[in-house]
Amino acid sequence: MTPSPGFKVLRAVGFLLFAVYFFVPLLAMLDFSTQVRGSAPGRTWDNWAFMVTDEDLRSSIIASLLLALFTVVLMVALLVPTMVWVRLRVPRARGLIEFLCLLPLTIPALVIVVGISNVYSWVTYLLGDNALVLTFAYVVLVLPYAYRAIDASLSAIDAETLSEAARSLGAGWFTVIVRIIMPNITGGILGAAFIAVALVLGEYVFASLLHFDTLPVATAALYKSNGPAAMAAALASMVLVAALLVGLTFLSRDRHKQGASS
Repeated sequence: MTPSPGFKVLRAVGFLLFAVYFFVPLLAMLDFSTQVRGSAPGRTWDNWAFMVTDEDLRSSIIASLLLALFTVVLMVALLVPTMVWVRLRVPRARGLIEFLCLLPLTIPALVIVVGISNVYSWVTYLLGDNALVLTFAYVVLVLPYAYRAIDASLSAIDAETLSEAARSLGAGWFTVIVRIIMPNITGGILGAAFIAVALVLGEYVFASLLHFDTLPVATAALYKSNGPAAMAAALASMVLVAALLVGLTFLSRDRHKQGASS
C-alpha cells in the first residue's frame, strides 16, 4: 500500500522536528566550545585541543575508554554463557536469573554505591587505587539492559535444536556456545555492548562517590574553571557514542546480510 501524500508530509515534518530537537543543542554546544570571548570575538579549537594537552583530562578519557572496553568484555564473558547454559540445561532457573539481572534497576545507584563502598575498600587494597576497578560495579549497572538485549536474540533462534545438532556431532559445550550460539545472537551482543559503552561513558554517581577520576567526573570538575573545555569534552563523548551506534548498526546489518546470503 502506497503512503498518501499527507502521510509523507507528516513524516517529513516529524523528521524535521526531531532533527531540530536533536541537533540544535549539539550545535549550541559546539558554538560555545569554539567561541572566543573578549574584545576580538572569533573561533578557536584550543578548548578541543585541551582534551589532549591537559594530562588529567587525557588520563580520565583513557580510563573511561578502558572501562568501557573491560566492562563489555566481562559482561559478555559472564552473561552470554550463563544465559545459554540456563536456557539449554536449567530452564526452570530462567526466572531467577532474570530477577537477579533486573534487580539493579530497582535499586538507586546511590544505594548501590553506599552498599559496595566497604567492599571496594578491599578491592582497591588488593588491586590498587585505579579507576579500572570500577569495571566490576559497572558490569552490575549494565546487567539489566544487557540481559534484555541478549535474551531477545536468544528467543529469536532455536537454541535447543542448534545445540543438540552440534552435540550430536561431537562438539563440546564451549564450541556450542562460542561457535554455534554466539554467531546467531551477534545483534543482541552488539546491542548490549553499545548500551554498556554508553552507560559507562556517561556514568557519574559511582565514580564520583567512590573517588575515581573518569571522564564525567573530570568534566564536571573542569566546568567550574573552564566551561568551554568541559563543553567540548561532553560533546566529544556524545559524538563518540553516536559514532559507535552507527558503526555497530552497520556491522550488525552486514552480518545479517552475510547470514542471509549463506
